Amino acid sequence: MAPNRHADRVKRFFGIDPDDTLVDSAYDNDGSYYETEPTTKDVLLELFPSLPGIARYFKELFPFLGWIFHYNLTWLLGDLIAGVTVGFVVVPQGMAYALLANLPPEYGLYTSFVGFLLYWAFATSKDITIGAVAVMSTIVGNIIINVQKTHPDLAAEVIARSLALISGVVLLFLGLIRAGFIVEFIPLVAIGAFMTGSAISIASGQVPGLLGIKGINTRQETYLVIIETLKGLPRARLDAAMGLTALFGLYFIRWFCGFMGRKRPNRAKTWFFISTLRMAFIVILYIFVSWLANRHVKKASEAKFKILGTVPSGFQHVGAPRVDIEILKALGPDIPTTILVLLIEHIAISKSFGRVNNYIINPSQELVAIGFSNVFGPFLGGYPATGSFSRTAIKAKAGVRTPLAGIFTAVIVLLALYALTSVFFYIPSSALSAIIIHAVGDLITPPRELYKFWQTSPIEVVIFFAGVFVSIFTSIENGIYVTVGLSGGILLFRVAKSPGYFLGRVNTRTATRGSLQGNSSIRQEALAGEKPHAAFIALDRSDLSNPEVSIHSPYPGVFIYRFGEGLNYVNSARHLDNLTVFILKHTRRTQLNKYDKLGDRPWNDPGPRRGKALNSEEVAARPTIRAVILDFAAVGFLDVTAAQALVDLRHQFDRYADPDTVEWHFTGVANRWTRRALVASGFGADRRQADEKDGAGPLVAVAEASGGAVEGKAVVSTTAKEVDVEAGGEVTPVPTSGGTRLVPLYGVNRPYFHVDVETAVESTIASLERRRVSD
Repeated sequence: MAPNRHADRVKRFFGIDPDDTLVDSAYDNDGSYYETEPTTKDVLLELFPSLPGIARYFKELFPFLGWIFHYNLTWLLGDLIAGVTVGFVVVPQGMAYALLANLPPEYGLYTSFVGFLLYWAFATSKDITIGAVAVMSTIVGNIIINVQKTHPDLAAEVIARSLALISGVVLLFLGLIRAGFIVEFIPLVAIGAFMTGSAISIASGQVPGLLGIKGINTRQETYLVIIETLKGLPRARLDAAMGLTALFGLYFIRWFCGFMGRKRPNRAKTWFFISTLRMAFIVILYIFVSWLANRHVKKASEAKFKILGTVPSGFQHVGAPRVDIEILKALGPDIPTTILVLLIEHIAISKSFGRVNNYIINPSQELVAIGFSNVFGPFLGGYPATGSFSRTAIKAKAGVRTPLAGIFTAVIVLLALYALTSVFFYIPSSALSAIIIHAVGDLITPPRELYKFWQTSPIEVVIFFAGVFVSIFTSIENGIYVTVGLSGGILLFRVAKSPGYFLGRVNTRTATRGSLQGNSSIRQEALAGEKPHAAFIALDRSDLSNPEVSIHSPYPGVFIYRFGEGLNYVNSARHLDNLTVFILKHTRRTQLNKYDKLGDRPWNDPGPRRGKALNSEEVAARPTIRAVILDFAAVGFLDVTAAQALVDLRHQFDRYADPDTVEWHFTGVANRWTRRALVASGFGADRRQADEKDGAGPLVAVAEASGGAVEGKAVVSTTAKEVDVEAGGEVTPVPTSGGTRLVPLYGVNRPYFHVDVETAVESTIASLERRRVSD
């Protein structure tokens, strides 16, 4: 054994045998390769960043430095077109969404301006647009109503701006500590259900405004809004003429442009831009109609139908948002919902467009981006902002080249704030309702996607509809929690009930598919030149293997078990119970007559019934348990509970196999902390302390060294039977005239950790054969 001062100290102070624990040295005195398990020092060093890591961290905080110095006129033209296009969309949308948030329309413009102005410097997505969005605006409106019930002295804009600042600080903190991985806990089905439920709720709440029906509380449960709207249809006013025609115009323009784009592919880009600007066209048209009908009106309340009214010019609400104990107590219960919605919308949209357009986003950096935008946005009057699906889609299709396109959109919003506010006075409110309904319609998950969900995972379709129904019958916030909670519960259930498989061996060859089409089999003589190789498949054929294929055990008393989804404290009992039941069913005790009297037998192993032979032929025909091979390819980490369960199982099998011992082999143990846990639990080395002189002992895998062929030097053959392992675990080379130099793949001090199942089986069989001969 290699010198090990650390292990000697452990033995001296704690009474632990160093041969059964950890090894510090990587090489023995004779040059043999030994594995080095990680130490506590390694854990502490991983917590402290290195100088290159610190430099990389600060570089990642400003990703624009990686592309800004390569900026060119082609990129500028693409960004200018995309930015201006989105600007024409965001102006009417921003004002409409501010009304959803129970705020004056100018707040939607403030929010969008800050998002476009700041996001580009921190963005890892060229397509995403940050600003006022329908779902977040609805959430903010609900929060304002709920807070004002208990704090009527707090103005709506104070609540909204404080909410943006607090949630922005939290998101910025999560991004700075690089905690973006938390978004991976939100599955696609939860996002789809949230978007669909939100879209239905928002659209239902806008129908009364579209038709000019008064007296309906659009903030109550969605199903009640729908019922009240149906009851109120006779009260529809002139607004319905404006709203319905505007909604029809939006859908007609989109359909017509899509039709013409397909009919004339060479003009598809032109028709796309016309379709993109449909909201601006509708707003301009209905402003003109409204001006003709209300040009002599001085107050919005005197108009023939409801209009937007006065929109102040410029930034009228600049200043620090209010943050004190009263605000924190009032908003505390709503902070998690706000943060969750901001995360879901932004990360889901950015990741989706990143995959479509072939780039990768950094979730942690995106948290920094939206956190920074929401921290500084309230100082100019903004409320919580996140990514917009509709505007992101428009920006991507418009040919955006870099995140800098947001600057040009911000300029459009700024011009609208200072030059067009007097025109906004005449915008019909029903037209804005039509714009909202048209925009959120794209958030509804289409039937073809649901069918794909059903084909992939039917249980997740149930979760989807559960989230949608909860959103409709209670609130959007509850729908979020239900879908995320159910998805998390299903994940835990799958981990707890994760399958495990006992494997058997089959000898396979390769053949062309054409030789098998129309034939159920092929003659072995046709593949005489093909060398067979071993494959290991599930004994219960749960992998859909051909039932005609013969699966057999690699050796009597040797069992191979593959973990399906890891081994941890949640599922260790299930896996090891399966191991115990199956192995005891297919083996017998080494000592059949271990108990002299029937009363000496334990209650859980009472033996045969009275009058039956103790050593029946059926039991005697079974093999004794000799070795267990565990495939750890799916095990990324081994916790204390799982490790102790393995130790307990080893003791149980040792008592069952007494006076023999059971060999434990492991394959696919790639994680070094998992190897350390196994070694600390007494696995990986031979517990029998067998004499390994003259080449005896476990086989180890060898592989070609990085030096390649070494002329005139000895090599080790790749054939396992030709590999010698000395008593100290050193590989003894087989002399040849020259060739490739082979070295141990893993440390020779851990011969029971193998690279694959086939190597583990060969090593196990060789070890058992040596034991049989020696006995």
